Amino acid sequence: VLDTKDVQVFKVTVNGQDATFGFGEKHSFKGTPLEIALPFELRRGQEAIVEISFESSPKSSALQWFSPEQTSGKKHPFLFSQCQATHCRAIFPCQDTPSVKLTYYAEISVPKELVALMSANRDGEMPDPEDSSRKIYHFSQNVPIPCYLIALVVGALESRKIGPRTLVWAEKELVDKSAYEFAETEAMLKTAEDLAGPYVWGQYDLLVLPPSFPYGGMENPCLTFVTPTLLAGDRSLSNVIAHEISHSWTGNLVTNQTWEHFWLNEGHTVYLERRIGGRLFGEQFRQFKALGGWRELQNTINTLGDKNPVTNLIPNLKEVDPDDAYSFVPYEKGFALLFYLEQLLGGPDVFMGFLKAYIQQFAYKSIASEDWKKFLYSYFKDKVEVLDKVDWNSWFHAPGYDMTLTNACVALSQRWIKAKESDLGSFSSADLKEMSSHQLIEFLTLLLLEAALPLSHVQRMQEVYNFNAINNSEIRFRWLRLCLKSKWEEAIPLALKMATDQGRMKFTRPLFRDLYNFDKSRDLAVKAFLEHRASMHPVTSMLVGKDLKQDQ
Repeated sequence: VLDTKDVQVFKVTVNGQDATFGFGEKHSFKGTPLEIALPFELRRGQEAIVEISFESSPKSSALQWFSPEQTSGKKHPFLFSQCQATHCRAIFPCQDTPSVKLTYYAEISVPKELVALMSANRDGEMPDPEDSSRKIYHFSQNVPIPCYLIALVVGALESRKIGPRTLVWAEKELVDKSAYEFAETEAMLKTAEDLAGPYVWGQYDLLVLPPSFPYGGMENPCLTFVTPTLLAGDRSLSNVIAHEISHSWTGNLVTNQTWEHFWLNEGHTVYLERRIGGRLFGEQFRQFKALGGWRELQNTINTLGDKNPVTNLIPNLKEVDPDDAYSFVPYEKGFALLFYLEQLLGGPDVFMGFLKAYIQQFAYKSIASEDWKKFLYSYFKDKVEVLDKVDWNSWFHAPGYDMTLTNACVALSQRWIKAKESDLGSFSSADLKEMSSHQLIEFLTLLLLEAALPLSHVQRMQEVYNFNAINNSEIRFRWLRLCLKSKWEEAIPLALKMATDQGRMKFTRPLFRDLYNFDKSRDLAVKAFLEHRASMHPVTSMLVGKDLKQDQ
C-alpha cells in the first residue's frame, strides 16, 4: 500500500510481471491509498522491484508551476516542489512517512535552456536521446532520507561559487545579490561540524526561490531552498541559513518518526542554529536571539490560545492535517526546553556533548520523543535527580507556557506605550542609533504584544524612525502589522503589497489576517487574494483562503 494524492497510475509491474492495482477510499487531506497486489508469493528476504507508471496532477499540492511572466527573467517557466510535511505523495506514489528512509536516483528531462536541481548530488547531464531540444540531468542521494526531503526545481537558474562545497543558485537577476548575502555559509558549516560532527552530505548548495515560496527555508539535503525575503543586503537574516545548515544533523540525519514529534527536528535545529550564531557573533547574541524566540512563542500562544492543544510540544495529530498544525511552537517551545536543560545540566559545553552523542546514536534513524528522553537519561546518568525535577508531563503534553524571561528592548517600547500626546516630541531618530536590526525586530515585537498604540503615535514613529524606508522583511512585516493594529489607513497599500509581492507564509498569512480584520481594508484584502490566488503556492492559497473565509 502506497500513499498517493491526485496521482494517476497507468501500469504497475513487480519484477517485470504485470501487477493488478486499485485505489482505496479518498481521504480529505491524506489522499488515496494505492493498493498493489503482488503477482507472486514473496519469501522473507526476497527482493521485489515495483515499477509504477504514473502522472501527477497540474494541481498537485507539492508543486508550484510558474508561467514565464511570474519569474524574474520573464522568459522561461519555473517549477519547484515542497514536500514537507505530507505532499511527496502528490508527486509520486510512496511511503509518505518520516519513519521510512530511502536512497534515490533520478533522471530528469527538461528543455535544454533550463536547469534541473534536486536534493541530491549532481551526477552530470547529457542530451536527451529522444528529443534534441531537451537534456537529461542525473542525480543520486546515497544517504537514506525520509521522502519529505525529496525535492526538485526546474528553471533558468545560474550559479555562483561561494565556498569549497557551496554554489548559490538563483535566477540571473538575483544571483549576485544572493552570493553576497550568503557569503557566511562556509563559516557556518565549519562551525556546525565543529559542534555536531562531520557533514555527511558532500555538497551544500543554496537555491533562492521565487517570492511565493511559502517558508523561510527548506532543508532539502545538498540543496537548501530559501525565500528571497532573506535578501536584506546586509546579511542580517543569515540565521535562517544557520538553521537550514543545522538540519543536516537534526532532522535530516536524526528524524522525527511522526509529525507529532516535529519538535525533535525543529527544537534541536533552533538550538544548533543559535549555538552557531553564538560562536560567530558572541554569546550575548545567542542570549538575545533566545529572548526573541521566547517572544515569538508568547505571540504564537496569544494567537492560537493558551488552551489550544496545538500549543502542546507533542500535539495529538490524529485526523489533523500537519499543515494546519504548523506553528512556531515546536521551534520555540522545543528550543526553550533544550535551553532550560542546558542551564540545568551544567552549561552550553556540557549540553553540546549530549547533543553530539545524541546525533551519533540516532543518525540515519527516525525516533520519537521517548527515545530522545531515554537517551538523555542514560547520557546524564549521574544527574538523574536533576532530570527528575523537570516537569516532563507539562513540557510535553500541556498547552501554553508558564515561564517568564525579561527583555533588553523593553525600555524603548515602554516609553512609547506610556507616552501621552505631549510626550511625542521627546522621540528622535537618535533613539535607534545604537540598535541593531535584531533589536528593532524585538522592539516592534514587544509593541505588538501590547494594546494598539494611538494613531498619532505610529505616525510620529514614522516621522522620526522612517520605518517605511526599511526593506528588511522581518522589520517591515512587524511595522506594517503595528500600523494596521493602530488603524493607519496609509499602511494598507504597503501591507497589501508585502502580502502579495512574496509568499512566505510567516509574513503573508498574518498580513492578510490583519487586513481582513481592519474594516477599511477587508474588501481590499479579499480582492487582492482572489486576484493573486492563481499565482500563489497551493498550500499558502489554501491557508490564506481559510483565514479570509474564502475557502471553497
